[in-house]
Amino acid sequence: MKIDKHVKYFIRCLNALPGAYTSIDTSRMTILFFALSGLDLLNALDKIENDKNKIIDWIYSLQILPGENTADKDTKKCGFRGSSFLGGEFNPDGCFTTSEIYEGSHIAMTYTALLSLLILGDDLSRVNKKAITENLKSLQLKNGSFYSTPEGSENDMRFLYCACCISYIIDNWSGVNKKLAVKYVQKSMGYDHGISQGPQLESHGGSTFCAVASLHLMGELENCFDCKKLEKLKRWCLVRQKSGFQGRPNKPVDTCYSFWVGASLKLLDCFQFVDIEKNREFLLTTQHNITGGFSKWPNYHSDALHTYFGICGMSLMNLYNLQPLSPALNISERAHQHLKTLHNTNTMDIS
Repeated sequence: MKIDKHVKYFIRCLNALPGAYTSIDTSRMTILFFALSGLDLLNALDKIENDKNKIIDWIYSLQILPGENTADKDTKKCGFRGSSFLGGEFNPDGCFTTSEIYEGSHIAMTYTALLSLLILGDDLSRVNKKAITENLKSLQLKNGSFYSTPEGSENDMRFLYCACCISYIIDNWSGVNKKLAVKYVQKSMGYDHGISQGPQLESHGGSTFCAVASLHLMGELENCFDCKKLEKLKRWCLVRQKSGFQGRPNKPVDTCYSFWVGASLKLLDCFQFVDIEKNREFLLTTQHNITGGFSKWPNYHSDALHTYFGICGMSLMNLYNLQPLSPALNISERAHQHLKTLHNTNTMDIS
């Protein structure tokens, strides 16, 4: 694996993105996470040591905080947004100053912002955890799923997973009705025993991971399904491997599913049945030997998402001396241990 080239690829992502990324400017926080966590897994965080504090300040600048005026104290909007796409003056102590009428957090951006802060060694002391917890309460629907934004949006397994990760990170589950969440996962298991984005939808490797990881974080993995259903869920994941992994039956293998399905198998304690050599060989066909990075399929251009998840796939297989991955949170075990230290030292009190 071209480790040095992949390190340079992620550093380029931190410094400048190509024009094709303009359409996802509102999700710049996620691209930041891919780059930071990728460098972490590659044992290369030292390459950005001089920029660490600047990056931390940039992340905090995108936190939506309760306003000072009575009308602006609605915590339903609180959390992190994906970028400064609305403009405004940069203020490291607060946020970009724009009209709060148009400001609102996104649950996936809050998730990736918190992970990025952990990767950089931050103590999360500037995170308004109480406001984020109240935000989560407002996002959960009666069927147990979550909206992504307070204004209403899609609601599916992805955002339930984000809510569980956020609650685990801030060490407070009062923003999640676990009983409803577990029922949503149960109803989303298909006839084939894979798990979909929601009830009566098609089973998918990505939503299966989100469901399995959510149950793991809630401590409900063994309680949600009986032994027979768990065994069939494991089988559904295992038969997704062809050379690499596919996300659904009758679909081509794809770099990112080495994480989505591979991490599910780790959490289900059956990763030992993966054909590591075949998966490794497939992943190597999708890496770009000149510019670095991984693509979705062989002979396609690299992108930040598939580069990150390709490296995650290698980490799950314990290859190339990469940092071990903590699969449920989707960060390195080193960063996860930092979070556990914060929990143990009581620095995570809700405030």
